[in-house]
Formats: sequence, C-alpha cells, structure tokens
Amino acid sequence: MDGTADGLVFRAAHALAPRADELITDVTRCLRAEVPELWEDPELTRMTSENIAEHVAGVLGGLEAGLDPRGPEPPPGDVDHARRLARRGVPVTVMLRAHRLAEGVLLDSLLAELPRLTDDPGLVDAVARRLLALSTRYVDRIGEQSVLAFQEERDRRLQWRMSLVNEAGLRVGTALDIARTTQELADLAAEDFADLVTVDLLDSVVRGHTPRAAERYLLRRVAQGTYAPGGAPEPSVKVQELHSCPDGSPVARALVTGRPVRQTSADLATLVVPLTARGTTLGVARFCRHRDPARFDDEDLVLAQEIAARAAVAVDNACRYTHARATALTLQRSLLPRRTAEQSAAEVACRYLPAGGRAGVGGDWYDVIPLSGARVALVVGDVVGHGIHAAATMGRLRTAVRTLADIDLPPDELLTHLDDVVIRLSAEAAADPDPDPGRPRPAVGSGPDLGPELGPELGPDLGPGPDPGAAPAGDIGATCLYAVHDPVAGRCSLARAGHVLPTVVHRDGTAAVLDLPPGPPLGLGGLPFEAVEADLPEGSLLALYTDGLLEGRDGDVEAGLAALREVLARPAASLETACDTVLQALLPTDRPHDDVALLLVRPRTLGADRVTVWDLEPAPPAVAPARAAVARQLTDWDLEDLAFAAELVVSELVTNAIRYGSPPVRLRLILPRTPGRPGDGPARAVLCEVSDAGGTVPHLRRARTFDEGGRGLLLVAQLAARWGTRHARHGKTVWAELTETGPPGFPDLTADL
Repeated sequence: MDGTADGLVFRAAHALAPRADELITDVTRCLRAEVPELWEDPELTRMTSENIAEHVAGVLGGLEAGLDPRGPEPPPGDVDHARRLARRGVPVTVMLRAHRLAEGVLLDSLLAELPRLTDDPGLVDAVARRLLALSTRYVDRIGEQSVLAFQEERDRRLQWRMSLVNEAGLRVGTALDIARTTQELADLAAEDFADLVTVDLLDSVVRGHTPRAAERYLLRRVAQGTYAPGGAPEPSVKVQELHSCPDGSPVARALVTGRPVRQTSADLATLVVPLTARGTTLGVARFCRHRDPARFDDEDLVLAQEIAARAAVAVDNACRYTHARATALTLQRSLLPRRTAEQSAAEVACRYLPAGGRAGVGGDWYDVIPLSGARVALVVGDVVGHGIHAAATMGRLRTAVRTLADIDLPPDELLTHLDDVVIRLSAEAAADPDPDPGRPRPAVGSGPDLGPELGPELGPDLGPGPDPGAAPAGDIGATCLYAVHDPVAGRCSLARAGHVLPTVVHRDGTAAVLDLPPGPPLGLGGLPFEAVEADLPEGSLLALYTDGLLEGRDGDVEAGLAALREVLARPAASLETACDTVLQALLPTDRPHDDVALLLVRPRTLGADRVTVWDLEPAPPAVAPARAAVARQLTDWDLEDLAFAAELVVSELVTNAIRYGSPPVRLRLILPRTPGRPGDGPARAVLCEVSDAGGTVPHLRRARTFDEGGRGLLLVAQLAARWGTRHARHGKTVWAELTETGPPGFPDLTADL
C-alpha cells in the first residue's frame, strides 16, 4: 500500500467514486438550499444538475489520475454553462457562490475519507493541506474561466440589446398606420426576443373616443407575430377581434398599474408590457416563450420596456394621425356633394380619393351646379396643403362658388370674385395669431401636436415633421376650373385659375387636351381671367380633374396626360365604369400620393323641339299674344296643367320687360330633359325666360295695403319652383321654372294684406 500523499489522495478519490451519485445528491441538496436562483425553472434545474455531475466526475477522475500541481481540469461544458447562465440572466455572484459551495462539499467528503485510510496524523494533515490548496486553485480557475465566458456573453447580450433597441427605432413606426406599426413591433420581437408576440390596443384608442366604464378592459387584437408559424400554439383571439380581460389577469394588472407583469410556468414564460405614450395607456404587448421557456429576467424586462416605449410613441402617432385623418376625411366627404343629382344638361360621374402616406386628406373638390336656362356648372378645384384646414378651406371655397354661381356670373367673372375671396381668407388667417386656439399645445420636451398634415416620426420624443406640400400659416392658395355647359347652344364656356387643362373626347373617339388661357392661381390678385367657348356636341366627353390624377404613377404630368387620353378614348359601358378605369390605370395600386378629384361629363343638347323663342314687340299689346303662344306650346308638349301658371308668369315678366327694360324683348320657353326613366324620375318642368337689353333688375318686395302695384314678382315667386335674374354682356334675363308638382312651399306673403 502506497503510504505517500499522492497515494492517499488516489485512495480517497477511488473510495468515493462508487458513491458519486450520493455525492452529487449532497451537492445538489446544498445548492438548492443556498442558491435557489439556480432552480427557479425546469431548464435551470436541468442545466445545474448536469453541471454538478460534470464537476463531481471531473474532480474525482482528476484525483484518481494523479495529483497535478494545477489541480483537476474543469469540465469542458463549464464555459458553455456559464454562457447559458448569462443568457438567462443569472447573476455572476450566484454562479461563483455555487462553485465554492459545491467544491466545499467535495472537499469535506474527501477529508472525511482520510482517517479511514490511514492512522498517520502527519500524513492526513499533509494531504488535507494539499487538498485545500488544490481546491482553492480549482475554484479560482473555474471562477476565472466562468467569469470570462460569462462577461463575454453579457457583453454580447448587451450589444444585442442595444442593437435591438436601435432596430426598433428604425423598423417600428415607418408609417402612420396603426395596423402596420403594431405588426412591425410584433415581427421585430418575434425574431429574437420571444416566440409569440401579440399586441392589443384598447378599443376606445383604436376608435378614438373616451371609453365608458363597461369598455375599460375591452381590447382589440391589432397584431401578432410568431418565431416559426405553425410551431407556436395558435392564439385564441384573432387579429382585429374584440376581447376582454378579466379583473386580476396579467393584462388587466398591466393596464391598471401601467407596469409590466411577468409569469413563468413549466412550459411557458410570459411578459406583459403596457404601451404608454404621453401619460396614456394605449394597450399591451404580450411576449411569450415556449420553445425555450426561459424566464424573462430584469434585463429582458428593461429591453421589453424600451422597445415598447418606442413602439408606443409610434402607435400613438399612428392613432392620432388616423383619427385626425378620419376627421379630415369626414369633413371632406361632408363638404363634397354626397351624390350628384341627375342633370338635364349632362350625364356626370365623379370620384374623390384621399391621399395616402404622409400627405393625408387634401383640399381637392368637385361640384355640379344646376343653373338657369337648363344649363349646368361644372367645377373642379384644389386647395394648397393637406389636412383639416385644407378641407375646411375647400368647403368655404365650394360654398363661395355655389353662391357666385347662383347669380349666374360668367366663368371669368366668377373666378375674379373667387380670387378676392381667397385673398380675404389669407388676410384673415395671417392676422390671426392663433388660427386654432382650441388645439392642444404639446408639453415641454414632448413632440409637437400631430395633425393629419404631419409626416412620419423623427424620433421617440419628436412628432412627425411638417408636410412639405402644406401651405405656410396665413397663406391660402388654390386652383380652380369653372365651366358652364349650355345644352341649348351645345357649347361650353370655361375659365381656369392655375388649374390643369381638361381633356375632351370628340365624337370620333379622339382625345385631346382642351387648350384654355393660363389664368393665375387663386389668391395672387390683380391678374385677369379669360373664358373661352368650346363646342361640346352630344356624344362627346369632357374630363375635369386635379393634378393628383396626372402625377399618380411617377410624377410625370406629360406621361399622365398621355395615359389619360389613351384610357378615355377606350369605349366604356358607362361613365361610372370609365371613372373606375381611369383611376385604376393612372394611380398606384395603393393609395395615391396626392388626393384626386375626377369629374367625367357627357354633355347633352336640347333640339329645336324642346326650345321655342319669340321676339316680342316692346309694347303692352304684345303681352296677350305671348300668353297665347305659351299656352299653345305647352299643349304641344303635353303640359296643359302648367298653362295657367305659365300664362300668369309670362304675363308678369313680359310686362316688366316692356315697362322697365329696353328693346329688344325676347321670350324663350325651354323643355328640359327629365332625368330617369319615364314615371320614375322627378316631375317634368318648363323654363320661362324673358330677356331685354336693359340693366334694371326686378326686386321682390312687400306691397302695402293700398298699393296698386308691386305684387307681380310676388306672384311669380309663389307660382314658380325657382326664379331669378342673370346678366349678360348686354342686358339681362329674368327666368322662372315651373314644375308639375308646383312650387316647393313658399310662404303666403299676402296673408296680412
């Protein structure tokens, strides 16, 4: 028997080898009691148990092989074990303490064997001192090696976390769209942070209203992402589905407290992080790990909060933009005609498309306005800028155009007055130091208030930048094209204020740009507008539009015009179909870069069988023959029911023209086309017009009790559905529209006579 120290160490290790399992159990029992952090979940338990077995086997095997001055070699898997502990967030102090405790249990077991193997106290003392020195060096070696591997992994993890946070700033919030922004968050986190990510927003946030008490926990699933589709458990809630969370659930606690909540089970680790921006909780992001259900440590929590904070700002911007854009779009839609009434003078079809991306809703508009004499006014305009203010300005200009159209101004004069309106609006806006006093102001350090005219996010604390297409404060500009089609003459008078040229498709199918004088944009002032007349026979097609249609694909206006002419020249089943075809051909597949207004017009004409003109002698005896001629014509048109009212109206208008006007005096009777199928459209009507060369305008007034005159126009107003006066270059025309159903309910102004 070897009586040396080496021999005694070998004999002690050899004696313990058969009881290695007991020794492993002792080490495990000690570590479970002293370092419970290593046993918090099944994966950590498995890793720690494997490492204990490797160390016990390595130490006993090394001692049996012979004493090395450096001591036994650490097991090869110890470095990997340290890295895995670092990845799971176990503090390095816990790992080092576990090494010391485990080595202490092994050393105690070896020292306990020595008295059983020899009765030489000196030899036992010498071997004990050597084992203590070897144990210290062994713990130091594995500690240095583990700490180095642990720190390298921590540094790598730190770099990864920083890169993930930076990547979140780049990838989340690339567009002001709620669904896209939340999906970007889910996709980013599912790549390397969690196996399943879901994003739920409060339904009140999505819809943009203050939640009621019953809606406190009503959530809408807006996005979800998985590491490997098909491998993760399918969420019970689908995207865009409403659901609620019960009181006390992790989601409810996160919503109420505004703090993250962690949960760990045998096969699932969950982290719920609230999405909070500007002091308001918008919803929650839920991160789950099931492939490797490592618990979310404190560093994971910090990382998730940083990502969620950046994403919450982007989501908040997207929500605010979406709600503001919806408000602007609602305003825009409400200010545009809901549907264009069928016209006797033309068949029309129209479209409005708001811009996508950062531009948002703009100030493009169209209108179709019935005028006297069976004519129709066609309007297309474009206000500079985007957003609610542009839409509101559009509404004011559209109202102004309708008001000016009601007094039957020629196109060039109407644009001149509209130019003055824009100049006054600009002056009012420039003079107002706070054009929107009710608009909330951002707090110090926060981003500017987000309106629909603002663009993508510039950073976590910055709102989106201003829209380069928006007009400066106090500067209102617009373009407009105003046209009046006369179905009796078959001609159209047009004038434009800085607007793009219209396109006409002739009866032979050829399409060409209609050349108009280049009037200045509205708001410049001091420059004239010029109107031209164009023949628009029945069977032709007139297209009015804004520049967003021509710049839809690649911004090339000439290419857009060429494509428009090509599309319009194709036969179409209807004007509605033609509108859809034009938009599909000229605009991108997603939303256009600028808003678009399109108005297609197929003009109609009224033949000689629907228009009758009489030149009257400027003397009172001409009134009776005029009444008789009107009665005969109405009989020919099968409108005898209107004869009595028409005779009274014609008698009054002709008498006024002879008494107060200047020759020549002309009477015209027009039978407009009745839109719709026979029996299915509105009641038929007839237009009575009396023209003279005088400039005196008749006025409706209240006749006093003993006045002998002054009741003629009052009678006209009560008998006619509409009446009015329009001016020409020389003279005027007083007109009245009579319908089979009678006037729409004028008050009885003679009740107190």
